[in-house]
This record gives sequence, structure tokens and C-alpha cells, in this order.
Amino acid sequence: MINFDNSATTFPKPASVRNAVSLAVGRFGGNPGRGGHKLSREAAEQVYITREKAAALFSADVENVAFTANCTYALNMAIKGILQYGGHTVISSLEHNSAARPVANLAQYRGVTYSIAKADEDDDKTIENFKSLIKEDTKCIICTAGSNVTGQITPYKRLAKLCNERGIAFICDCAQASGVIDITLDDGIDFICTSGHKGLYGPAGTGLLITNGKFPLSTIIEGGTGATSAELEQTPFLPERLESGTVNTPGIMGLGRGIDFVRQKGTKRIREHEQMLCSVLTNALKKHGNITVYRSEKASYLPIVSFNIGSYHSAAVTEYLGRRGFALRGGLQCSALAHHTLGTLETGVVRFSPSAFNTGQQVNMLIAEIDKIAAGRVSL
Repeated sequence: MINFDNSATTFPKPASVRNAVSLAVGRFGGNPGRGGHKLSREAAEQVYITREKAAALFSADVENVAFTANCTYALNMAIKGILQYGGHTVISSLEHNSAARPVANLAQYRGVTYSIAKADEDDDKTIENFKSLIKEDTKCIICTAGSNVTGQITPYKRLAKLCNERGIAFICDCAQASGVIDITLDDGIDFICTSGHKGLYGPAGTGLLITNGKFPLSTIIEGGTGATSAELEQTPFLPERLESGTVNTPGIMGLGRGIDFVRQKGTKRIREHEQMLCSVLTNALKKHGNITVYRSEKASYLPIVSFNIGSYHSAAVTEYLGRRGFALRGGLQCSALAHHTLGTLETGVVRFSPSAFNTGQQVNMLIAEIDKIAAGRVSL
């Protein structure tokens, strides 16, 4: 299979990532922070090395980098940590269910209220939409840096500035942006939530919650941390406060090598390569009058292209392409709000998302199959 579904998870992974996971299982088998013996110390050192790499990548203090199972966990921890005891929040109309569902759950069971700001193609309008919804009890704004459905980049830096001016927290879903654009805490973000297995090329089961320390979080998970173990109250110290239980040492070591890969290659170079592949596909799609491409000249995009062919359901298109050896994502991509905004709740979209390992030749092979569908030469 040729993987054009890298927004779900990048594959293949760099050889260094695979080797690091194998090394962790074969050599660094101790439990980090759970003993003074050599096995524990060596594993803890490897975890710390990756923590340092993540801190450098996102301009964070090392102690403010917490490892999570994925971006969903990071978002839940940040959102519920801020809103656990009530308040109001504003979320964007492009949010993934990883942000929208925790907010909806808090509204149902914890008395939280929320508003949905339309993410317009015009950034000025987007900012005004958010501004108009801020209330006296607004505690945070939650917004993706880039939509996982269309790739539309939001004005996250301006939203961060707005939050700083109003004294409220800004929680940013960076799952699609990390590793593709240089997004850091220096942009004014209070909480960066991201996956480790997408644009950072780490193994599945890895994520990051990175904070500037400005807003303390109530915990939603408590347990063994290796710190202040004599107390029944959860330790107040970061990152242990947010890392209850045994961390994923093999995944974290693999993530460290993934971060190395991104930094050595450079996010600018990675994005330019992937955007080139997206442009090749977009130009080919626009030649067909019965293909809808969900991009606007007014907006900026991550290297993601979503489209539909005629009246075909997106799932039928991706099923056919899958049989021809191409992995693309059809359906709703776990983002009901974004599809409501696009008007594609009934059909979903076909999502194309390349990685640093894809080639122009592979894209041309995909185009040849799409041409057959658009011209009616195959039956779905």
C-alpha cells in the first residue's frame, strides 16, 4: 500500500525510530523513576533525553513537557484540567472530536457552557467571531492550529494574543501542525497538545502536553508518579503531576528519534515537499468538472487535500482506491463540526495527506486512478 493517510499516522517511520523502539525493549527495560537501581536510572535517562528534545522543539521548559498516550489524552487533560469546575469556553467550528467531545461532556455533566466560533476563510472574520463570543466567565479558547479535514490553518497566533490580552487560557490542538510548521510556546500558546505519531514520526501511542506553566491544571488522572509517594494527594510537581503510571519508554524513545528526524530535515523542507505533492494533486483534480476540492484561495493550508468526486460517497471512492493500492481516508475523519461547516456530513470527504516519504511518482499513479473514476471508466 502507498500511504496517503499520514494525517491519521505517518507510515513508514524513519529507520531510526524503528531501531530506537527495538533498543528500548531489548536494553532499557526498567521502569523510569520507579527505583534507584541501574535499570530504572537508565530508562529514566532515555525518557529525559526525549523530554529535552521536545522542549527544544516547542520552546518549553523541560519540566513542562508531559508525555501522553496521544493528542486526545493531551486535549482531555488540558480541557478538563481548566474547566473541571465549570466556566465557559469558545471552540472553533473546525474542531476534532478530541476537543469537541470533552467540551460537550463537560457541558452535560459539569455545568460548563460553550460557544462555537466559525472559522472563516478570512482570518480577520475568524478573530471577530471568537471575540464576540467571549464572556465574563470564559476560561479558555480551544482551537486547532490546522484542520485535520481540509488542512485549513487557523489564526492561532492571533488567538493566542487575544487570550493573553483577556487573561484566559489558549489550548491549541497541534496534532496536524506539529512537524509541518514551526509552532512553539513562543507563539503565545498556553497549552500545546499534539500527537507524537503523526508529523513527529514517532510510534503510535505517543503524544505530548506542553504548557508554559501560566495556568495550573486540575488533574483527571491520579496515581503513582515516583514523586512525593508518601502523600495521598497527587504531586504538585510537573511533569510527574500529569504522568501518573508507567510511561511508554519504547514509544518515547522512538518519539525522540522522530523529533531528531524532523529537526534534521527541517519543518520548512518537509512542508515544502508535502505541499508540492498537494499542488500536483490539486491541479490534476481541478481539470475535472465533477470533482470538488475543499480549498479556498483566501485561506492557508497544511499539506492536506480533501475532495469529492461527483455524487459518489467518499467511502466508495477510498474503498476503490484501497483496492488499487492507495491508502486515503474517507468519511468524517472524526470531525463532525468541520463537516457541518463544510456541508459534507452526508458524504464525508476523501482526504489525501502525504508525508516526507511520498514521491511525485506515487501521486501521479494515484491521479491515474482518480481520472478513471471521474471519467466514469470504473464502477464503484
